[in-house]
Amino acid sequence: MKILKLSKDKLDFFASVLQRFGEVHAPVEDNGEFVFRRLARWSEARLDYQRTILPLKKYFLPPRETLLEYRPGTGYVPAERDLEARLVLFGVHACDIYALNILDRVFTGRYADPYYETRRRNIAIIGIDCRPDERCFCRSMRADFVDRGFDLFFHDLGDAYLTIVGTALGDDMVLATGPLFSPVTAADIEEYKRRSAGKRAAFRLEVEIRDLPEIFEMEYDSGIWDELGERCLSCGSCSVVCPTCYCFDVHDEVELAGNGGRRVRTWDSCLFSTHALVAGGENFRKSRASRIKFRYYHKQRGFVAEYGRPSCVGCGRCIAACPVGIDITQVIDTLRGVLHAGPQ
Repeated sequence: MKILKLSKDKLDFFASVLQRFGEVHAPVEDNGEFVFRRLARWSEARLDYQRTILPLKKYFLPPRETLLEYRPGTGYVPAERDLEARLVLFGVHACDIYALNILDRVFTGRYADPYYETRRRNIAIIGIDCRPDERCFCRSMRADFVDRGFDLFFHDLGDAYLTIVGTALGDDMVLATGPLFSPVTAADIEEYKRRSAGKRAAFRLEVEIRDLPEIFEMEYDSGIWDELGERCLSCGSCSVVCPTCYCFDVHDEVELAGNGGRRVRTWDSCLFSTHALVAGGENFRKSRASRIKFRYYHKQRGFVAEYGRPSCVGCGRCIAACPVGIDITQVIDTLRGVLHAGPQ
């Protein structure tokens, strides 16, 4: 791992060099919200953003994608368009990189997904630090800092960025800029430590995750699930905006003439009434209470058993997106017996 420094007044030149490595996408403001998309010009980038509406999973597991096409006489042909496109995602927060590391464990593990793997290989990640707001609890989820999963990571020093080189590709990006980057000084290191401590102190929202799987086991029959089921609309907004929710559905679209078709994968949500519906009309989670309980148990209990940590990264998107104000941190605190004023 190499640590360097980049002056902020050279950032736009660095961004222009990045185009050699792929199409540059960054957070931009759109109607008061922030989204990652292709930059028409570097001045559009908003590196001071709080959170984007959709997480980066939209690049690696698109909301809708054709997996294969089939026709009589040719059989099944994998869909490969756009898979080899090279992108550079600039300005990714630590919690979102942590979320990608979690998705890596799911989609590049024992049952690897070739579509996800190809995109992950062809998309470069440049991270940037951020300041927490009232909905951020990534520190509680141990996701406010990452040491892998990125090619470069920028830490704000005021008039410069302390830059951590995480991969050989990141090193190539640095080398391609010539003398743009410089060695860090003792003063730079001290400033990094000062700002890092300031960020830790800035978190206003916390939740305790130690022994949480055991708490969930004890509260399996808690009345809180019925209460949440009464409030939940089963809209799936929390799943859509969650950077680690990866449920999907697969279906075939047959052409009207019957001369072929395509197999399509689309995002799904365990909160949808049809998620646990099987042939014969049986629905294993017919009630909203059972579905919202399943979502919490999968992320905070089942994922821990399989992968050793919760799949939540504390980005706060689900809190911001829920139309009825369900707050995951307050749900966890309620299960622990911590009281809150007002509704959950």
